[in-house]
Amino acid sequence: MDQVKIGKLIRALRTQKGLTQKALAEAVGVGDKAVSKWERGLGCPDLSLLPELSRALDVGLEALLSGELDANGPERGNMKKLHFYVCPHCGNFITAASEASVTCCGKTLHPLESQKAAGEEKLSVEKIDDSWFLSSPHPMTKEHYISFAALLTGDTLFLRRLYPEWDFQTRIPCLGHGSLLWYCTRHRLFQQNI
Repeated sequence: MDQVKIGKLIRALRTQKGLTQKALAEAVGVGDKAVSKWERGLGCPDLSLLPELSRALDVGLEALLSGELDANGPERGNMKKLHFYVCPHCGNFITAASEASVTCCGKTLHPLESQKAAGEEKLSVEKIDDSWFLSSPHPMTKEHYISFAALLTGDTLFLRRLYPEWDFQTRIPCLGHGSLLWYCTRHRLFQQNI
């Protein structure tokens, strides 16, 4: 850990939030002299203080410990490049327009890479009126099911949450052609074009 870099980051984040050293110290439960010491690079916050310091400064623990913010550039791509993150413990899923630092259940999540669906893996897609009707004989048990299906076009995301023990049949508005993605709890993220 580089005390000087961490101190500079703490100072920069504190001033961005308009906090005095005393206000940050009160939020974390230390004296203002401790914050001054950290900011001058003469020491680091105790590990037990890091979660509260992270919340007070609205910064992730990794950034706080490294002393650097890894900022993404402005995202100018289309929605077809959307990143999906799924927690293996609770099943929570999160999307981001570009790579992000995402955690859930205390674990760092990494963006999923989609596999091109082939043969029996493909969903049945039928256009009915103004929507796509999706279906599949995929198992939908508590241990093995498709948890979501999403349609991505150049500027739109339409996401449908699915539940175990229900047949996989759902409709998605026909927004033109795009990429259809779905997440199997056992086999991960699949993609096919429609």
